Amino acid sequence: MNPYLGSALLLWLFFTLIFLVAQVLRNNSIVDSFWGPAFLLVALYTFTVMKDPGPRSTVLTLLVTLWSLRLFFYISVRNWNKPEDFRYVDMRRRWGTKLPRLKAYLNVFVLQGVFAYIVALPIMATNTSSIQSLGILSYAGIAIWVMGFLFESVGDAQLKAFKAKPENKGKIMSTGLWAYTRHPNYFGEALMWWGIFLISFTGLSDLPSLISPVFMNYLLRYVSGVPLLERKYKNREDFQEYAKRTPIFIPWFPKA
Repeated sequence: MNPYLGSALLLWLFFTLIFLVAQVLRNNSIVDSFWGPAFLLVALYTFTVMKDPGPRSTVLTLLVTLWSLRLFFYISVRNWNKPEDFRYVDMRRRWGTKLPRLKAYLNVFVLQGVFAYIVALPIMATNTSSIQSLGILSYAGIAIWVMGFLFESVGDAQLKAFKAKPENKGKIMSTGLWAYTRHPNYFGEALMWWGIFLISFTGLSDLPSLISPVFMNYLLRYVSGVPLLERKYKNREDFQEYAKRTPIFIPWFPKA
C-alpha cells in the first residue's frame, strides 16, 4: 500500500478508536493525550515500510518518538482523574442535544486526524525518500527542533512546578520562560515542526511539506492554542498586566 494512503487509513482507525473510548469515559478531551502518539504511529509505520532506512529517516523518527512520548505522558498525567477540559465542554454546549456524538466524532476526532495528516507530511516525505544523507539543512533543523523541544518541555515543567505550590493557586505564571512569552510550550511546539520540515527538505519537490509548519503555526497561534487560553484569562487584571509586558508568542525581553 502507498505509505501516504496507509498513513491516512491508520490515522482514521486510530482516532476512531480513541473516539469510542472517549464515549465510554464520557470525556472527549482524552483526545489531547493522543495527539502526539498519532504522529508516532505515522513515523513508525512509514519507517518500517522503507526498503532501506537511512540516517535522515532514523533521526527524524527518533525525534518524533521523543516528542510524542513526552507529550503523551505529560498530558495524560496532568489530566488524570480530572473532568472534561473546558474547551470540549464549550463544544458540547454549542452543539446542543441533536446528534452530539456524531458531531464530536466529525468535529473533534476525524478533524484531528485530518490535521495530524497535514502536519505529518514531512515525516512521510522523509520516510519515503531515497535521499537519506544529513545535510546542512538537516543539522539546522535538528538544532531548531532541540530549541523548540526545550521551550515546550521546560515551559511545561516550570508551569507544573508553579501550580504544585499551594501559595500559587489561582495565580498567573510569569517567571522562567513564561517571562519572555505567554505561551512558551506552544511556541516550542511550533518551532519543532519548523525543524522537522528543514530535516525533511531536500529540494523543490519537498516544498509542499511546507504546509506542515505553516499550518501548525497557524493552529497554535490563531485557532486552538493561544486564542483559547487568552480568552479564558482576558478579563483578569493580573493577566492584563502580564500581557502588557510579555510577548504573546515569539519570545522577547519583557517590557519594564
